[in-house]
Amino acid sequence: MRAALSIAFYISGHGFGHASRDIEVLNALLDRRPDLPVVVRTPAARWLFDLTLRHPVQLESAETDTGIVQIDSLHLDITASVRRAACFYRDLDTRAETEAARLGRAGTRLVVADIPPLAFRAAALAGVPAIALGNFTWDWIYDGYAQMSADAPHLVPALRQAYETAAIALRLPMHGGFASIRTIRDIPWVARQSRRDPREVRTALGLPGDRRLALLSFGGYGLDGLDLDRVDTRGDYLLLTTGAPSPARRHPQVAQAAVTHHRNVACIDERLLYESGLRYEDLVAAVDVVVTKPGYGIIAECIANDTAMLYTSRGRFAEYEVLVDGLPRVVRSRFISQDDLYAGRWRAPLDALLDQPPPPVRPATNGAEVAAGVILEMLDRH
Repeated sequence: MRAALSIAFYISGHGFGHASRDIEVLNALLDRRPDLPVVVRTPAARWLFDLTLRHPVQLESAETDTGIVQIDSLHLDITASVRRAACFYRDLDTRAETEAARLGRAGTRLVVADIPPLAFRAAALAGVPAIALGNFTWDWIYDGYAQMSADAPHLVPALRQAYETAAIALRLPMHGGFASIRTIRDIPWVARQSRRDPREVRTALGLPGDRRLALLSFGGYGLDGLDLDRVDTRGDYLLLTTGAPSPARRHPQVAQAAVTHHRNVACIDERLLYESGLRYEDLVAAVDVVVTKPGYGIIAECIANDTAMLYTSRGRFAEYEVLVDGLPRVVRSRFISQDDLYAGRWRAPLDALLDQPPPPVRPATNGAEVAAGVILEMLDRH
């Protein structure tokens, strides 16, 4: 009987953070109930699920929301964001009816969404309870843009009405929004935590054990115009990037050429990293510092793996202020301006960061297990 109960996960395609934390929840959920049919609807990259899910799910590519249009990881296009959101949500009712019919055909008993409004509207039409999971809601994000109010005055109220139908919100730390959801349960950080010895990871990847490592982590949007040859850390820090391998020199000790070297930079092929049995969180744990923009996913991984964070600004996004305000309490962190980032003036802030004492708080990072427990409890009640 349990195997006949299905769950539909709706996951935002905005960056990697939503998908990466939901994969942790899915893993925790299916570790407990491996025979549970789960459908995941998301525009997020399929490779991320293929490489990191421990159990099979039915993965369907679907436009679940529009998020914020990013020029690259640090620059937003607000005008395009408003235009896309207004167009998408103009047809919210029609889209929701289509999704509700899909939920009915699949025999869905529970919806979990991080955190597209469409999912809640569809669940309500299908008579299925819905769980909100996330650290912000899109009505809160969009309400921060005056252009949204001017060009699409009905959009934010419509999103709030959709969120009102959620049965419960599993609210993550460093949050904003959720004003229209009546029942809220705060849960710990959902984080990918390494189980590997950092020295083992460095050895496996042919990375030096006696040199400071700085991992650049700017998500799936990339970072245009950053010339790593200008960075003033040569000799003291090895810079690590992830992505497809470059034609530069391969390190002779690394199987399958997972790492290529070019001057002061080592590029790690992320697919080969996973194929070798390692995961991205192993890399985060093996380095001394992550250079990034503040986002829930990378903050959670730095917390879980006790890694310092050098961060820069990311454009006008309401979540940014909340995250930056909370960072010093949970992560060794330091700000670098975009001017200094692009000019390559990294040495002084990196050195100062690594001289800082540990943060005063080491928060719990078992949010995936807590979320999985709530999901199964609600599923069994329905």
